[in-house]
Amino acid sequence: MKFPVQVFTGRIQKYAGTRPSAIAKRSVEGELILTTLGLEGDQQAEKKIHGGPDRALCHYPREHYAWWAQAFPEQAERFVAPAFGENLSTLGMDEKSVFIGDIYRWGDALIQVTQPRSPCFKINFHFGITDISSLMQESGRTGWLYRVLNDGPVNSDTPLELASRLSDVSVFDAAAIAWHQPFDDEQTRRLLSAAGLSASWAKTMQKRRDARKIESFHRRLWGNKPAVKSSGV
Repeated sequence: MKFPVQVFTGRIQKYAGTRPSAIAKRSVEGELILTTLGLEGDQQAEKKIHGGPDRALCHYPREHYAWWAQAFPEQAERFVAPAFGENLSTLGMDEKSVFIGDIYRWGDALIQVTQPRSPCFKINFHFGITDISSLMQESGRTGWLYRVLNDGPVNSDTPLELASRLSDVSVFDAAAIAWHQPFDDEQTRRLLSAAGLSASWAKTMQKRRDARKIESFHRRLWGNKPAVKSSGV
């Protein structure tokens, strides 16, 4: 099956009350250059936690926007692609139908799913919603990231096409194991065995197994602020 794709890139901008971010993207059309670090012209503000070979592209399902608009009706007009800072947007692909290690053909390029997106607190500032990053994680509506196996020219008019499926761990399953079943050793081993899993996720999962302790999500989801629930979902 082929999936028509919308493509977006962004440059680093300053945000009041938080660190710079490139979450604000714009639509790009026609031929683009895809490298092992992502689309030419796309930037990442903090490369220690964003970007890199295992996180070269971010994909977010367009279907999710209706759910977010219903959850936050006063801001419904904001929930359109690429509001979550995605590079790729499609209909027909979601966390339950896309699997860790999936290889997609994009013209002559090949991209591979590596992990769910790990929501961070900058999304809260971007939308002005205190806990939307936490809600992304809890609901499993995270989107996912890719590495680039074969780079080169790509085109916004060229659809994505599944070329190979290498594991039985969906993106939704991976997120559930990581964030809701952290001490289920059988499921952790299942995730660790998924071909194509990003190095950072493999390292984190193995550290948990060794230490029998899960890292705090607070800084990633809330920054330096206390956890405060919104009146949304």
